[in-house]
Amino acid sequence: MFSLLQRAALGALVAVLGCGGARSPRDQSQPAPQPAPTVSAADIATHPTTAPEELLQGRISGVNVTSTPDGITVRVRGGSSAYGNNEPLYILDGMPFQPGPNGILSGVHASDIESIKVLKDAAETSMYGARGANGVVIITTKRAKATAP
Repeated sequence: MFSLLQRAALGALVAVLGCGGARSPRDQSQPAPQPAPTVSAADIATHPTTAPEELLQGRISGVNVTSTPDGITVRVRGGSSAYGNNEPLYILDGMPFQPGPNGILSGVHASDIESIKVLKDAAETSMYGARGANGVVIITTKRAKATAP
């Protein structure tokens, strides 16, 4: 027969997630983490396009944008896979969304985009779990600004 006993915790477990904070002197030989590559509103304004996906081509290393008769394909971490879909996870204003049929961002006008950030490595995409295994594209749209009349 088993019984459950309550015991007082002798210590607390603490999980520490590193995001590029302070480092010990012996770790100085390792390179510091770099911020995720971003396409800003200024980049978008200087290079007008009808397909926002095209803004990623040539601006962010490791991102491949391909136009096909079926639409536009974006690959963040390499070419094709034997396991099927290699589409990255898309986050639009904090919410995941499914790519459209004619283009990933066919419902979003390029002039409405504030920034596009691409997360490529495992440390950056780990918070998205398995869905972020092929990379994460985070799109932030412009917000209305309060002005005095």
